[in-house]
Formats: sequence, structure tokens, C-alpha cells
Amino acid sequence: MKSVLIVEDEKMIRQGIKTMVLRSGVPVEMVLECNNGETALEILREHKIDVMFTDIRMPKLDGIQLVQKMQELEHIPLTVAISGYDDFSYAVEMMRHGVREYLLKPIERTKITEILTKLNEELEAGAQKENANRKIGIQQIKRLVLEDTISDDEMAALKVQYEKSFYQEPYRACYMNSFEHRLGATREIVYLPNLPYGDVFFVEEKELEDFLQEELMEGAVAISDPHMGIDQIRTAYEEAKQARREGFYQDIRKYFWCERKEKKEETVPEQMRQEAKKLTEESAALQRVQLLGTEKTEELEKVWKRFFFEVKKGRITVEEFAVCMQNFFADVKKTYRSVLEEEDQNLELENIWSYPTISSYEENMLEWLLGMQEGINSRFDANKNKAKIQMALEYMEQHYAEDLNMAVVSNYISMNYSLFSYSFKQYTGSNFVNYLKEIRMKEAMRLLRETDDKIIDISQKVGYENEKHFMKLFKASCGVSPSEYRKNTRCEK
Repeated sequence: MKSVLIVEDEKMIRQGIKTMVLRSGVPVEMVLECNNGETALEILREHKIDVMFTDIRMPKLDGIQLVQKMQELEHIPLTVAISGYDDFSYAVEMMRHGVREYLLKPIERTKITEILTKLNEELEAGAQKENANRKIGIQQIKRLVLEDTISDDEMAALKVQYEKSFYQEPYRACYMNSFEHRLGATREIVYLPNLPYGDVFFVEEKELEDFLQEELMEGAVAISDPHMGIDQIRTAYEEAKQARREGFYQDIRKYFWCERKEKKEETVPEQMRQEAKKLTEESAALQRVQLLGTEKTEELEKVWKRFFFEVKKGRITVEEFAVCMQNFFADVKKTYRSVLEEEDQNLELENIWSYPTISSYEENMLEWLLGMQEGINSRFDANKNKAKIQMALEYMEQHYAEDLNMAVVSNYISMNYSLFSYSFKQYTGSNFVNYLKEIRMKEAMRLLRETDDKIIDISQKVGYENEKHFMKLFKASCGVSPSEYRKNTRCEK
């Protein structure tokens, strides 16, 4: 049970009920109190209350009026009426408005325990049923989204069954690349993970801006036009899917379907298309595989950059690119299976849609290619770049508070960007971004323990201009907010 509201104008009785609730043995996360019906109604509008104990005789708004008015609310708590008057007419009126129990003062602790236990069982049963229905509903929504063979009769039946539980206002489909989403605990969003091009969220139009600001800390999203009703869900999905594909190849991280419709498609000259087409043929594909086993690093980079350039220009289609990458990784596993480590057998790069844009995919691909080439030729001599990586780590320790990125550090130690990324991970066991974050979080924890600096000042001192971003990263890293961490460490002293 998450919440209990006690409405009683006599303070001693109100506090006594609260004590009995907390000692009942039924787990309750939050107990709220107030002394009149008007305040209770305000609380019910702002909070989802599971159980309410209310007196009948109160100033401003009595218990009977309270239960009458709360019938108009979206969420109605399970209610227990309390009275000092043994009057059956009160009981009848309260029960008529859905009140579960009727208690007479003075209240016995055993009765509170008995009632809370009963109501908690009812809440848990309801939650289980709601969860089961939600899972069934999500599966049906997935069918609506992915299957194009649903008949009109099936659609009509599904609409009758699920439309009331679906959004009643305009919504949009948001197609995101797969990454670690951190959805707010209270956010109610239809979420379909692991679809062909990433993860799909259906979000109410009024919630869209907040959703994107809070959840899209990284990655890319393609957004459909607004739609109404469950029968429009496939249209919304198809718009978002097409926008996701196009946004990926055009390097646009936030791509609206309406923007796509407004753009005119560029006509690619046939001669240029035919030249690009040669890069998808078997001979070109074989060259990309075989260059991995040579020391021709410059040629390897040149060949792959040309390939990606043609993809970005639209001269190599989405389908052709996907097939080329699938075949490439299959051939690499056959040709260099003795070199590939066990963890490389399921390469993240095989799922191109887990990356936000074509450029981010290209960057990671080139990094992997150079690292793979290095591994094939030398099986990576651990001491080869040790001194340079150590120099990089020292530089990071001294400059973590600045606008630091991998390009800055790799230039500082005069090492190829992609090779630096690979060598850094081999040496530290972590990628550059996470390693820098650990340095910053460690320093932030020290400042929280040893100083009285404001959170916003600490955020800037460790390299984050955006205080909210810093707070979110800190909580993800440490499990608690900066202010909670400071409080906890000082309580330990």
C-alpha cells in the first residue's frame, strides 16, 4: 500500500489513527493528514491515495459531502468512514457512495489492522489484474503495430476492448535507437522495446516536450504526426519508423515526420548511383574484409569513409547498406575467427539501429576496424601505447573540469583518434566517456563530503554546466542525489 489519508478535525484522534496505521503491520509508504474535507479534496486531486479514513462531522466540508465530491475524481480511494454517532442513516449514505467500512469511535487498533489488511489484499489483487491486463494490452498493441494482416473485424473488436485504456487525447509515436532509457517512475507511457529500428514509445501530445527533455539525454528520436484513437496507432508507428530511417541517414537526432514531408527528395544522377553501386558488389566487399589483415591503415580508412559517404548521400540505399554490413560481419567471423575474442562474436555494430545516426555508427565502426586491424597484425602489444595512455590519464586528472573530449586528449598525446579510443579501452577497461565521468563523480563526492559548496557550484567545478544533467548522472552513478549523499555522509560522522 503506497498511501493513506486521514481526515479528522480532532488532532489527538487523527494522530492516534496514524499511529495505529503505522503499527498495523501492513506496509504503508506514506501517511497524509488533514483536518477538514476541503483540504482532503485538494490532496486527492494532487495525489493518488490508496486508502482514506474520514470523519463524518467536520467543518467546511463534512465526510458525506467529501465522498460525494470525490466521485468526480480520476482516482477514488478505498474509504473508511469514522463517526462518534451510532446512526444508521449516516452509514447508509456513506455506503451508497462506495465507502468500504464504517467505524465508531473510540477506534480499536485491532479493527484498524483488520480493515487495512483486507483493503491491502484488495489493492494487491487489483494491481495484479491491472498488470496482467496491461501485458495483454501491450501484446495486442504490438500486433496492431507490426502486423498488416489484421482484418477490419479484428480491429473493431480490439478497439472496443482496449480503446478506453489507451490515450483519450492526441498522441505521437516516438521511435528511438535502443539505449538505456531512464523513464520517470510516475510516467505512464506505452513502451515497445526491441522493434526492428530500436524502441517505440507512444506519448500524449501534451507530454511530448517534457518526455523528450527528461528522457532523451542521448540517442536519437523520430516523431510521428499527432494521432487520435487506437485504430490510428499503426499509421503513427509507420510514420515514426520511416522518419527514424531517414533521420538516421541524414544525421538528424530529432526528426519530425512533418519535416520529412516538407522536404523535397533530391534526384541522384544515374551515373553517380551506378558508381556508388559498385561499392556494394562482391569485389568491393571482399576488399573491405581483406584490408583488415594488412597494415594498410590509410587505405582501410579511405575505403570505408568512401563507402559511408555514398550511404549518407543516398546513393546506396538503406536496404543495400544493411545487407552489406550483415555480409561483412559474417565474412569477418569466418576469415578472422581465430583472432576475434569470445565477446566479439556478438558485435554491437551488427545492430546498426542501436546507434543514433549514421555518423555515430561510422565513428564506432572505424574505431573497431582499426582496433581489429591492430589485433590481427600484432594481437595488441599491451606495452606499445602504455606510456601515451598513461599520459592521457594524467591529463584527464588535471583537466576534468574543462570541456574535455576524446579528440582533445588524443591530439594532446599525438595519437590517431580511433586508435586512441581502442587503446584507451584496452588499457583502462572502460571507454573514455565513462572513465571521465568516474573521475568527475569521485571529485564531486569529495566536494560534497568536505565542503559546503552549493550543488550548482560543484556541478561546474567538476565539468558540468547543466546542473540537472549533473544531478541525473550523479544519481545514476551513486544511487542517491547529491544532497542525499551529502546528508548521508555527514550523518555517519
